[in-house]
Amino acid sequence: MNSGLGILETPVFRRLVAEERIERAPAMEVIKRQPKQIILAALARMGEQAPAYIYLAFVFAYGTQVLHQPRDFLLTALVTAGLISFITIPVSGHLSDRFGRKRIYLIGSVATGVFGFIYFGMLNTMIPGWIFLGIVLSFIPHDVMYGPQGALIAECFTPRLRYSGASIGYQLASALLAATGSGYVIAGYIAFCAVVSIIATAFLPDFTNRDISQEHA
Repeated sequence: MNSGLGILETPVFRRLVAEERIERAPAMEVIKRQPKQIILAALARMGEQAPAYIYLAFVFAYGTQVLHQPRDFLLTALVTAGLISFITIPVSGHLSDRFGRKRIYLIGSVATGVFGFIYFGMLNTMIPGWIFLGIVLSFIPHDVMYGPQGALIAECFTPRLRYSGASIGYQLASALLAATGSGYVIAGYIAFCAVVSIIATAFLPDFTNRDISQEHA
């Protein structure tokens, strides 16, 4: 008896293993069969990923050099934001189960695009209380996207190519961000990424509460 702990495979994947329908080269197969979904998945992630890097990393440069705030103050605000994410991410995932992954993701995308301007407005007051609140609130729109994101993207791919397709979409988004890589200009960049996410997500199918064990046409 194996007493070790591990993550169980999904029922869909276990069925594929039992039926010997696992692809030998799933990455190549998904590129060949579902290139549209890979591109849409990558673009849909832009509105979530771009702000995450800005709110996590750039805030230290902006906060210390422009706002003249101590790093410990900024770090405390980020830790507080992270604690709130422990709640907002699973709640967003639960809401996507109930109201649809695509709908919640689009709501998060719109909120992300708008909040970038509010965020820098709060930071630029130079008032520590507003700066702290802006940083703490910054991850809520992001979390509304991140909660349903894994299921939304993975379910777009046929079962035997699901993990390869989702992974390639994620990594392509990172590469796009790295290649593209005064507050309101950055807020405009966040808004642009959010618009890209909204458009891409609009073209993604929504498989909420539908059978995802069948092969896609």
